[in-house]
Amino acid sequence: MSQSEQYKTATNLNIRISIHQKYSVNKQGISNWIVSHYDFKPNSHVLELGCGTGAMWKDNPQLIAQCNELVLTDISEGMLKETKVLLEQYNNICYKVVDAINIPYEDKTFDYIIANMMLYHTSNLNKALSEISRVLKADGVFSCVTYGENGIMPYLEKLLSEYNFNSSMNKSFTIQNGEQSLSKHFSHVQRVDYPDRLEVTDSNDVVEYIKSCSSMPDFNCPDDETVKKIVEAQMINGVITIPKEYGMFICNK
Repeated sequence: MSQSEQYKTATNLNIRISIHQKYSVNKQGISNWIVSHYDFKPNSHVLELGCGTGAMWKDNPQLIAQCNELVLTDISEGMLKETKVLLEQYNNICYKVVDAINIPYEDKTFDYIIANMMLYHTSNLNKALSEISRVLKADGVFSCVTYGENGIMPYLEKLLSEYNFNSSMNKSFTIQNGEQSLSKHFSHVQRVDYPDRLEVTDSNDVVEYIKSCSSMPDFNCPDDETVKKIVEAQMINGVITIPKEYGMFICNK
């Protein structure tokens, strides 16, 4: 299932956000966890590929203060417009529409490069990683976050297999296989996992989450009561435990 289908409406997106907010065991939050691993030196030149809405930067002005120049890029011009509005008070930020397979900067330009939850979207992963390595300084750091192959969607696939629940999860760059791709371009690759899971006490919230996937191709979404029985059959002492799997790779040339 494509990202656009998963988040076809704001309602569906809000349902997905809500279940994570209510039931995630790790209360640090993945955004805070990601930022805790960044170590920018003063006057750094930083590049982010796939910046999205730029919310991470808005919540962490201390990171922007460490940058001589922060280059925020996305393949979507509309997304960059939103980001620019959000961060308009900063004069050390540059915004560019960039495809990761063709980064328009000279060799060894950046001290730190970030690519979170986007490398599996690239049309040519090897070319993108080659470009990232090329524009990274010899002593620079490349940091990227991705999901694993055993998280919430694969769990639901198994739970609802008889109803053809199939997320068509993109596995081109996951925490399971990412190191293999990265090691072709970086001499040192460190994997750091984000420990978390959902412990859901209200089966209705899982029902709503599953219903938010009803536009999934071939998914024959059963009625609410059927879904509720399936979910509650997995509960132990009133709790259904659903895995989450995310991690970060920290790379050096």
